[in-house]
Amino acid sequence: MLNYFVKVWLSAVLLAAAANVYAGEDEIIVAIDHFLYGASVNDATIHDQFWAEELIYTSSSGSRFGKAELMAGMEGTTPTPEEHVTTWFTASDPHINYVDGVAIANFILVAANSAGEVQNRYYNTGIFVFRDMRWQAINWNATVIPE
Repeated sequence: MLNYFVKVWLSAVLLAAAANVYAGEDEIIVAIDHFLYGASVNDATIHDQFWAEELIYTSSSGSRFGKAELMAGMEGTTPTPEEHVTTWFTASDPHINYVDGVAIANFILVAANSAGEVQNRYYNTGIFVFRDMRWQAINWNATVIPE
């Protein structure tokens, strides 16, 4: 009988943990917004936390690379003070879907100059896993939206 209660309790704990993983839509949006701020100010620490080690990134120019290559391009950089940022990145129209503990985020990345004028827009898709108490992108695709 004790064995039965232990199994029921473990099942409840596992279901609660799974519910927390799937309840992260706002967490994904917050993570994306925080990352886009970091991309705007060129903050390597924010990039490092956002991208998973096994990242596969397909850029809007068609090149494909991993986290090591992405981070190597940021080596030796320091964050740009906000007053010197020339391009601000933001996300609009986010849609988050969950499949077996993985989050799939689709949104429009907007690149605007410091005056707020939109310069470019991109369809972005990121696939996220929850680990180390945060969501990390393991796959990313960016596509320029034609005018």
